[in-house]
Amino acid sequence: MLKFTYTETGITIERVNQSLEELVMLRVVLAMRVGQRLIVEPGTATFLLSATLQAWKLLDAVVQRSLNDTIALCQCDAEFIEVSLRGTWIAQTTSSEEGIFLAELGDSLPGTLCERAEFILFKLWQESSACPSSLR
Repeated sequence: MLKFTYTETGITIERVNQSLEELVMLRVVLAMRVGQRLIVEPGTATFLLSATLQAWKLLDAVVQRSLNDTIALCQCDAEFIEVSLRGTWIAQTTSSEEGIFLAELGDSLPGTLCERAEFILFKLWQESSACPSSLR
């Protein structure tokens, strides 16, 4: 599963081995213990990654083999590809810009295909973060 952490300074992505249910349960317990409000709801995360990386062809092939819309790719221009993921948003309020987005591709793709898509997407994120961008 992919875990996106949105903060005021940016976005980070991690690959985690825990299930969606386990991570949500841990966040709910933590929020209860510290007396913090918590919203858990389905959502969509969309972000741009560099289109100049070679691994796009691999990810596109994996996405083409999936039969649903959990992950979608869209070429924005010559520099960027937009990635859209369906998942679960965890935050303090429904309008919060800071929080955690969990994207579990396992329900939509067969076992190893899911792991491959998550791995490729994570690597593309790492490589895009290292590339100079006109957005920065």
